[in-house]
Amino acid sequence: MCLQPRKLPITKPLFDQDDFNAIIGPLKTGWVVQGPNVAEFERLFCSFTGIKHAVATTSCTTALHMGLVAAGIKPGDEVIVPSFTFIATANAIEYCGAKPVFCDIDVGTFAIDPIEIEKKITPKTRAVIPVSLFGLPAHLNEIDKICKKHGLILFEDAACAIGARINGTHCGNWGIGAAFSFHPRKAISTGEGGMFATNNDVLAQQVRSLRDHGASKSDLQRHTEHGGSLLPEFNVLGYNYRMTDIQGALGVTQMKKLEAILKGRAQGAAMYNKLLADMPQVLLPNVPSGYIHGYQSYVVLLTDKQGQIPDFKNVSVLNQKRNKIMAELEQRGITVRQGTHAVHTLGHYKTKYSIKDNDYPFSFMADRLSITLPLFHDFKEDDGVYVKENLKELFKRF
Repeated sequence: MCLQPRKLPITKPLFDQDDFNAIIGPLKTGWVVQGPNVAEFERLFCSFTGIKHAVATTSCTTALHMGLVAAGIKPGDEVIVPSFTFIATANAIEYCGAKPVFCDIDVGTFAIDPIEIEKKITPKTRAVIPVSLFGLPAHLNEIDKICKKHGLILFEDAACAIGARINGTHCGNWGIGAAFSFHPRKAISTGEGGMFATNNDVLAQQVRSLRDHGASKSDLQRHTEHGGSLLPEFNVLGYNYRMTDIQGALGVTQMKKLEAILKGRAQGAAMYNKLLADMPQVLLPNVPSGYIHGYQSYVVLLTDKQGQIPDFKNVSVLNQKRNKIMAELEQRGITVRQGTHAVHTLGHYKTKYSIKDNDYPFSFMADRLSITLPLFHDFKEDDGVYVKENLKELFKRF
């Protein structure tokens, strides 16, 4: 087949005239710091997810950090996390002086394996952070039961999970709450930006204070209530993790497009499922019954056995093959990435905790053999065909 060359980004945000117009508003009023647009963004987020409180932040990482601080995580505590995740999940724990305890994954879903979690619990364990990676909910019902059984905090890393649900319940409704991301690779974007979301009134108020230097009142409250000329009290050590009102205005218009964006991504993923179904070299995303995948990314796993997870002994050879294929795809205009990294193999954590690559074998396998394919809101069938035909040719070559 003769394929017309094209450029396919790994993803792309949907920015239109509504977004451009929205960000001009704060510039005209002069209220560019956290204000009414951020409050409206938070309200729309709550309405979409069914979570009671939303607290906009500078990033998902800072939302994770404040959630852990508000939950009382402190030096000497241990927090269980999947090894296969973005490094920010573990970093937020270290910011609190606590220790991230890595746990292997269920490679079929790329999510932390509930069976492995109980093996990691010690008297120092205070919390578990499951990650709903690539937009697929983690095994939250099972993990919630484990946490309740052992008296542990459950705090979701839902960075990729907007639009992700289990039996109709949106991610972020388990445990004490969740942290979401609005980085440009997510379904909706405010540039950088995040959200701490919770159904707990006390935690919501704590995080609202923490993001604003520990202030007892926000700028919005001071401007809308009597006595705004006086500075608020500062009774706790806080941070400057506030989202700007320019970003908040963008978040408002992005939320209004969210359903259409998620629909487009789901349609693109369905095209991949159909086009790649007869390609024995890759395992496609596995979506358990009752789960709704938000498809922040479409990630496949390279294999040497059709329909089966590869043997560990073949990971090195397959990794070399994957890297060659990914490099060649990039040359052909198809932007690809590994899914994410196995954090225990990265320098800081590998050295600090004396961890070997094979200590978490499925995480290591996912790190070395995953491929993220292009996916965005207006992904077309001919885009998918272009990816498939190039993959088919390269699998034959390598």
